[in-house]
Amino acid sequence: MRIGELATATGATVRALRYYEEQGLLHAERTSTGQRVYAEDAVDQVDWIRAMLKNGLPSKAIAKLRRCRSIDEVTAEQMAVIHAEHARVEAEYQAAAKVRARFTSMLDYLKTSPIAGGSLGADGDTDADADAGTGSGATATATATATD
Repeated sequence: MRIGELATATGATVRALRYYEEQGLLHAERTSTGQRVYAEDAVDQVDWIRAMLKNGLPSKAIAKLRRCRSIDEVTAEQMAVIHAEHARVEAEYQAAAKVRARFTSMLDYLKTSPIAGGSLGADGDTDADADAGTGSGATATATATATD
C-alpha cells in the first residue's frame, strides 16, 4: 500500500504518516524508485498511533510502546512508560488547577472592588457601565481616558 492509499484509508495526512515514520512509529519499505510501501497492517498501526496521540501520549512515549492485544502482553518497561505519562499529565493538571484557583480568587476579588466608579457584576460589567449602557468597564475607561 502506498502512502496516499494509507492516508485515505486512515484519515491521516501524508505529512503525518511521514512524521510517524521519522519518529519510529511506523515502518515502510522502499521501492527501487524510493517510494514508500506499507504492509497491510499499517492501517491498524496508524489507527493505534492516532488513538495514543489523541489520548495525550507524546510520540516519544508511543515509540516505546507496542500494540498489545491483552494485559498479559504488557511489559514492565511499557508499564513504566504509562506510569510516567500519567504522572506527567497529573502534574500538568495540578499546575493548571493552581492557576485556575488564582484566577477564580482574582475574579472574586474584582467583583467586590470598586473599579471605574462601580463594582463588577456577575457579567463583568461595572455598575457605572450598566448605568451608561457601555458594556465592558475596561473599554469605557479606555474610551473616556482617550477622549479627555
